[in-house]
Amino acid sequence: MKHIYKIRRTIAIIIALAAFSSVLYFHPELQQPTYQTPVSTPTGEAAEVLQSLEVKGRAPKTNYSRDQFGGGWATSNGCDTRNIILARDLKDDAVNEKCQVTSGVLDDVYTGKVIDFRRGADTSDDIQIDHVVALSDAWQKGAQQLSPIEREALANDPLELIAVDGEANQQKSDGDAATWLPPNKPFRCQYVARQIAVKKKYRLWVTAAEKNAMEAVLSGCGGQKLPSA
Repeated sequence: MKHIYKIRRTIAIIIALAAFSSVLYFHPELQQPTYQTPVSTPTGEAAEVLQSLEVKGRAPKTNYSRDQFGGGWATSNGCDTRNIILARDLKDDAVNEKCQVTSGVLDDVYTGKVIDFRRGADTSDDIQIDHVVALSDAWQKGAQQLSPIEREALANDPLELIAVDGEANQQKSDGDAATWLPPNKPFRCQYVARQIAVKKKYRLWVTAAEKNAMEAVLSGCGGQKLPSA
């Protein structure tokens, strides 16, 4: 009988411990806090400039259209902005008499892929020119207050533009750093720094979530500088 009593008492203790564990699990206020290793404070030029940007919520997207930033690509000396950026970012590029890049090779910074480019109806979109700060994002974070001339300059500024994998560009859409970052992680430091440089140049602001995301990236960048173009 004593043996049976001991077994029953052991079972009762196990059940009681299980019940107590359930209380802890379903009542967070009774749980011990968990701690995460804090992210180191980012340093460097990009981090310093980020701190100078105004932090605000998004403005309404009312009246946004691509035409608010000029009617397509601007032209300089007979070459449009798209082909100027292609010629800058592709290697072994060939250019025809119309100042159109007809072929070349892109080491894509967004995905890390190598893309053979051929101009054509079915292939030109394999490489797209990304506005690093998406134009609709810019519109909601200060560009509404810019003049039409300033907005067109923003949309055609080499600082704002990168030739990238078309599919990755479509996935980004109008996301900011809080919602989309390049899959190629080694490029994220430069990507965020470029966004900061554009926002500084054109007096655009960041949201709190966007700033937090940028700081998280920059904390692992070791003194990231801003790009000049």
